[in-house]
Amino acid sequence: MRYFLLCCVLAVFSYGSENTDTSNWQSQKVDLRGPAGNRIKEIRYPSDKPVPTLSSRKQRKHRKSQTYRLSSQQKQRLNKYTEKYEQSAPFTVSFIDSPPIDGFVPWIALAITDKREGEVDFEAVIHNQIVGNYPASNPDSGYAVAIFDTGASAHVIGYQNAIRTGLYTQAGFPKSQFITSNIVPISGVSGSVDALVSMPLGVFVDGLGAIDSDGLLTDRSAMVGQSNTAIIVGEEPWDTPDLATAIGSPLAVYFNTAIANDRQITIIRDSNQYTAPDIRLYPQDDADCPRYNNSIPLELRPLGGISVQYIMSLDPFNFDFVPASPSTIVGNSSQSLFFVHSVDLYHGTKSAIDKDRFMLDTGAQLTVIGKRVAARLAIDTTQPDFMVQVEGVTGDAIDVNGFYIDTIEIPALGQWLSYNNIPVIMLDIASPEGGTLDGIIGMNLFIDFNIVLRGGGLFLEGDPSLEFEPINFAAIADIAPNGGDGTINLLDLDKFSQCWLASPQSFNWDSICDLAPHPVRDGIVNFLDFAVLAEYWLESVAN
Repeated sequence: MRYFLLCCVLAVFSYGSENTDTSNWQSQKVDLRGPAGNRIKEIRYPSDKPVPTLSSRKQRKHRKSQTYRLSSQQKQRLNKYTEKYEQSAPFTVSFIDSPPIDGFVPWIALAITDKREGEVDFEAVIHNQIVGNYPASNPDSGYAVAIFDTGASAHVIGYQNAIRTGLYTQAGFPKSQFITSNIVPISGVSGSVDALVSMPLGVFVDGLGAIDSDGLLTDRSAMVGQSNTAIIVGEEPWDTPDLATAIGSPLAVYFNTAIANDRQITIIRDSNQYTAPDIRLYPQDDADCPRYNNSIPLELRPLGGISVQYIMSLDPFNFDFVPASPSTIVGNSSQSLFFVHSVDLYHGTKSAIDKDRFMLDTGAQLTVIGKRVAARLAIDTTQPDFMVQVEGVTGDAIDVNGFYIDTIEIPALGQWLSYNNIPVIMLDIASPEGGTLDGIIGMNLFIDFNIVLRGGGLFLEGDPSLEFEPINFAAIADIAPNGGDGTINLLDLDKFSQCWLASPQSFNWDSICDLAPHPVRDGIVNFLDFAVLAEYWLESVAN
């Protein structure tokens, strides 16, 4: 049985350049997580205007997010569409100049169990600890590194990770007791591939901090997740890329997810290096979850989601009921995702105000606008500022235009966020509400913030939100004793010296000493990190 999954990997429509002469442009190979599960493999740009990336960022002191009171000119601009502004209390804005095109990747550890409910029970069950039996023979090594991806309406596990976690008994034998024969097509920029629907399973996650220096998942005590959940499982990729492994909105909606960009963790797995913020998922009522004073209201759309569940079908071979679809957020309509309540864009003399069809996608490192927004901003689509090569699930690639937008503002309770000179790419991406999105808010806009995604819990708790706090950069260098005492001094220097020239494979490795570059560390303690310590020498974290 085929089931069309709208938003696990969304259909994408591109608009390439027709008139621009790019023959003399430079090319940079990259591997970035794009929107809707696609990958960015190359950036092309004029030689005199390279696209800013995390690796090319200037020194941190030139990239601090400062908070200012609104100028009179900004107030006048706001008054054009906010009639009550003059009657409201003064507020402040965090200004971020020239964010890079690429943000962080929220890597997490994923463990799979066989925990399910009865044959006719199709709703997911939430757990604050692991339950069930592991299909993998050794759960310490039989886990997957996944992406915490709010742009995925269902959980996905690639073929290699399905073998690693025990869902496939061995390579070459795609069928197992954990996988149905029901097919779901996964769409991208250049076509689609088929994947399979699993039997109900348990999925449990934690940040990379749960993985030890040997690359083993030895500490599963803080893992949370859900059982009785059907997921998408990749088939053996003969001539196409393996599917990315992602844990999506069906789990994020039930937890509060804290993403600490001021604490980066680097691990080595099968000779691959993964660096991500320190990520922790908390139950909705857990008082230990950080709270920040600034909050962006979010919505789950389409509205009316009441549970996470799969659709059942009758297996014709054994006459048992099995999932015909992966588990998604369902209600009046299905496959709800997180939307930012309002986004304002300015470019030259044009504006696109109060746009409410921007999706929050933690799985996308970059930000996207659709053609409707590009039209409102009077962008000349035949004259791109740069171009990117986007690779879809089939492995084929297309060229997509990129532009620098003058200003993007996100209204919030507390500080507003205002970004200047933002690199974006232009794609029309299918919306779970029908039609296409206004765009996608990617993680390049949050690299200098600690954030907490409060999932809302569907009808149980109310609307979701994204809390944020600008990073106190001095605190990054406050590493001793026991994670810091409020001042960067000899104690921190002593701790740092113990890790000098260490990498994740070293006996003296401690990721707390890998201070630079921000926020994606390079996995070695060297002079770049020492420069950060020197920059904030004798500073108080409170400052």
